[in-house]
Amino acid sequence: MVRHIQLTPLSFLGIGIATLLTFPLLYVAYSAFTGDLSQAGNLWNTRLPELVTNTISLAIGVSIATLTLGVSTAWLITRYQFWGRAFWDWGFVLPLAIPSFVLAYVYTYLLDRGGPVEQSWQWLAGADVHLPSPYSFTGALVVMTLNTFPYVYLLARAAFQNFNLSFEEAAQAMGATRWETFFRVSLPLIRPALVASMFLVVLYVVSDFGAVSLLRFQTFTYAIYQQITGRFDYQSAALLSLLLVTFALVFLFAERWFRQQSRFYQTSGRVRTATPKPCSMGQNLAITLSFLMIFVAAFGLPVFLLIQWTLTAWTNGEVGSSFWTYIGNSVVLSATAATAALALGTPLAYLASRFPSKLHIACLQGAYIGYVLPGPVAALALLMLFTDVIPFLYGTVFVLILAYLIHYLPAGLQAMESALQQVNPNLEEAARNLGSKGFRTFFQITFPLVRKGFSAAWLLMFLLCIKELPATLLLRPIGFDTLAVRVWLEASEELYQLAAPPALLIVILSIPAVFLLSKKNWQAG
Repeated sequence: MVRHIQLTPLSFLGIGIATLLTFPLLYVAYSAFTGDLSQAGNLWNTRLPELVTNTISLAIGVSIATLTLGVSTAWLITRYQFWGRAFWDWGFVLPLAIPSFVLAYVYTYLLDRGGPVEQSWQWLAGADVHLPSPYSFTGALVVMTLNTFPYVYLLARAAFQNFNLSFEEAAQAMGATRWETFFRVSLPLIRPALVASMFLVVLYVVSDFGAVSLLRFQTFTYAIYQQITGRFDYQSAALLSLLLVTFALVFLFAERWFRQQSRFYQTSGRVRTATPKPCSMGQNLAITLSFLMIFVAAFGLPVFLLIQWTLTAWTNGEVGSSFWTYIGNSVVLSATAATAALALGTPLAYLASRFPSKLHIACLQGAYIGYVLPGPVAALALLMLFTDVIPFLYGTVFVLILAYLIHYLPAGLQAMESALQQVNPNLEEAARNLGSKGFRTFFQITFPLVRKGFSAAWLLMFLLCIKELPATLLLRPIGFDTLAVRVWLEASEELYQLAAPPALLIVILSIPAVFLLSKKNWQAG
């Protein structure tokens, strides 16, 4: 229930934090419309048609492909008993541990002209036969699909696990076939989960920079980066950024509206969930082979190549002392950003959960703007703000940490807010009645009860920061490289062995966050 309450010092702190997180984007909007507006016409006549077509077509293509892969794998795992089912249940979450730019650089090696895949194909079909170049829509579609289908799988699996089997049985009793029941009953009833997963996939695709930049596929994020670094045209970059953010916001509001229209409620107390059915030998073979192909393409083969290249680089002495410097930079920077995010996010989450006034909820929603703010846009916002207003701070680690906060604080806020909502406010009220005040109540009563959720939020933000690429590329101090930056720089020069050690380490560090994401009840405790 939203209440009107009196402003407190904590309220002013929340307002200040929300302003800090939203002001850079507002400054980009201001800068975009205060310069020469003829740039907008030039963009429309030159770049916009291609960028709009590429970005939307890639988002639609990846959505269709991930929906097919995610729903089919989730359906088979929740409805059938087959070989290795326990492994596949969590194995299909592992591709989320591989950043898109790492997967892209592996597949440019595999699919490039003269690469292993084309050589194998020419051995079968003839030396004159060539495969499509990975530097294309097809390459971007393959990489982004393999990288994002686990989002659909996770939400579809949860929906099928909680699905009431009585609806399907009623449809079949009325004469519907299995396929009719699936498409006309099962899928429509899990529509809210599918819409939520499509939102995650589309938002990820339109905001991705690493994969499209290595695959040289022109989307909004890649064009923004080129405008900043190649032409130093900040106004054009700002206009493109506003278009991208507008597109993301429109899709966000559309997803919220559609989810409201697609709510379903169980009106009876009898709920029957599905029991996995045993498979025949032929079904076991078919499912295992198809699952193995998906897993190898999305996780197994890339990790195998990264391990092979890393061992080769290590044996050849190509992993120098600078590699440990990159590790130190990444760990210190990510840990600092995650700790700062926890400190800034706690007042916002606490105010929204304990004193849900319109102001406090607005502050929380302002912090969530990072959800629709791609990395290059966040970097551009801070770049323009600090070069124009506070130039002495530009080029320092402080600006980079602020970019991480804007971009990744929403991920931590979700865990923090959920953890606080699971703690009974009466416990805090009882402590205050016994004389405990303010911070003492929070640290002695509330924090011990939410420490698991807050620890999960810190870990998630830490690992997201380690994988961050575009903002780090644009805002890092001179000579300050992270693991993600080194992967991108070496992969851009097709130095696959040199890019492998930092890429493999990022994957290894990301696996705990993936398991955290796949668990159900980690928010509180």
